[in-house]
Amino acid sequence: MPTWVLITVGVVAVVAKRFHGERVNARDLAGPPVVLVGLGVYALREVHLTAVDWTWLVTGSVVGLGLGVARGATVRVFTRDGVPWQRYTPWTLLVWAGSFAVSVALGLAAASAGTPADARPLTLSIGIGLLGEAIPIGVRLLKTA
Repeated sequence: MPTWVLITVGVVAVVAKRFHGERVNARDLAGPPVVLVGLGVYALREVHLTAVDWTWLVTGSVVGLGLGVARGATVRVFTRDGVPWQRYTPWTLLVWAGSFAVSVALGLAAASAGTPADARPLTLSIGIGLLGEAIPIGVRLLKTA
């Protein structure tokens, strides 16, 4: 099964679970983005990156982090039975869709500039977006603690 299929299934499962609402803790909030960023960086170890590749990689990472922060700002954080929870809102889905569209557009622009797909690992992009999402959620959790 192609990697992108596994990643898509994983993302859809996480989104569905978070729409329903789930308990949130530091491990669940930080774990997936750290693992995905690590896998993405690992995938880059044998890729020879040109200056153009680095430009697209950094640009995509900064944009992905910003979109993740925007998405995280739409997540509802609340306490249930003394335990912190998070729940995606319809705004979260809208920002996810916008993030996807922007990511596709950046990927197409990078490809047309000659940056190969292996210089833009999907795991890195998703991980950075999830890391950005975790930032505002984590800040709100710290404020409620």
